[in-house]
Amino acid sequence: MSTVEVPLLVVGGGIGGLATALSAARRGVPAHVLEQSAGFGEIGAGLQMGPNASRALDALGVLDDVLPLAVRPEAGVLRDAVSGRVLTRLDLGRAFRTRYGYPYLVMHRGDLLDVLLAHCRAHDLVTLEAGRTVVSSDVRADGAEVRCADGTAYRTRTLVAADGLRSGLRRHLSDDEPVCSGYAAYRGTAPRGGDGPDEVVLWIGPGLHLVRYPVRAGALVNQVAVFRSPRFHAGEADWGGVDELEAAFADTCEPVRDAVARVGRDRHWAMHDREPLDTWVKGRLALIGDAAHPMLQYLGQGACQALEDAVELGARLREDADGALEAFQRARLPKAVRCQTSARPWGELWHTSDPLLIGVRDRMFALRADDDHTELDWLYAGPEGPAQS
Repeated sequence: MSTVEVPLLVVGGGIGGLATALSAARRGVPAHVLEQSAGFGEIGAGLQMGPNASRALDALGVLDDVLPLAVRPEAGVLRDAVSGRVLTRLDLGRAFRTRYGYPYLVMHRGDLLDVLLAHCRAHDLVTLEAGRTVVSSDVRADGAEVRCADGTAYRTRTLVAADGLRSGLRRHLSDDEPVCSGYAAYRGTAPRGGDGPDEVVLWIGPGLHLVRYPVRAGALVNQVAVFRSPRFHAGEADWGGVDELEAAFADTCEPVRDAVARVGRDRHWAMHDREPLDTWVKGRLALIGDAAHPMLQYLGQGACQALEDAVELGARLREDADGALEAFQRARLPKAVRCQTSARPWGELWHTSDPLLIGVRDRMFALRADDDHTELDWLYAGPEGPAQS
């Protein structure tokens, strides 16, 4: 069987993998991407991208192609899912964009992947292969080698695992397993209908939430309905079905019930994360994205953190081949782990059924001003910090 030699091998052709290949190539490092699926594509619908992700897309040279496909919401609105009342509002307009230098964007995941794929295909230093399933791997201090199901081997100086939540390459660093939260999500797009404001609207309630925002340049609305499954927590293997979805949202306000009635029901997703790792690097292997730091969705940062990984890793590979992976990890691990560990309690706060905690939470939200962004600086600001108004 043949052995292919490549300077940089990226396993996984999703958003993080393609972004990493493009980031490296733009800095003169040839990159080869292996994707297990028969083609390059994204499962799912909507994607929220904070200004940290917009900044990363700009660094990758793709932001100008993304902007016409995305929506720049003017606000994020948090509502009570039962009463419908507004709990707080986050201004995402001019002051927000000035503070962080880049906009908050919402868009279809497939649109972003298509842009990244087009830029990778147009770059002379990026090569792509789909239908390649990695079945074994060897990682050393001076390089790595993987073998695919058809027997083809790839030898590389640097191996990047961008193979997602259930990463096969992660086993070189940990034998852990994904942690299921016991929450299920139904999601999909629907015709927008009407000319309402461009906003990200989030309804929260005991054991559930619903998020809606426009995508496809405003032509569609993305909807995600998430709920805690009693069957999962009772130890049943079959859980998260449509009957549980309907029961969870039965007592919510009319706009929420109407939205849930329009959510696609052909499949659902169990919500997982993993415990943080102390290191993402072993020898010449580095984990990125969900392979390194899978997180629950409550901060809207899964893809955003993968994009930040890609930009940082590409820059480090150019600067110092020997110390690149360790330098990448030092720069990225603290923030990504903070996102991981912050997402769980934030979701618990949304979903609490404790009347006392609900009262304190809602009072906290009511006291903040719409244009108070200080709590987001750690997440959205660039290396230079937020702009002072």
